[in-house]
Amino acid sequence: MSQDIKQMRVKIFDELSKIVDPEINTSIVELELIDEVDINNSNVKVDLHLTSPFCPAVFGFKICQDVHDNLLKVDGVDDVKVNVSNHFMAEQINNQVNNSSKPKKSG
Repeated sequence: MSQDIKQMRVKIFDELSKIVDPEINTSIVELELIDEVDINNSNVKVDLHLTSPFCPAVFGFKICQDVHDNLLKVDGVDDVKVNVSNHFMAEQINNQVNNSSKPKKSG
């Protein structure tokens, strides 16, 4: 793994650790909800699961949207795909988050 990828991975996990499950107010990293982070040049794919297959959809959507939007703010990241699994509305959440508009980069 190149040094650039390692540095980007650290920045990505720093951002992911800021995202909390709104129902229990704990970081999704601390809860070990991140299954995999794949970095391919400036494209990032995040596989994650929620605390329960029946986690309220609004919370699942919020977590996934935060992952999408926060990672797009990381320098060097141009595209983010989120894949939530093991949830009764996973397909709808993935479609809505991955087709949402990109937030503006600051700076």
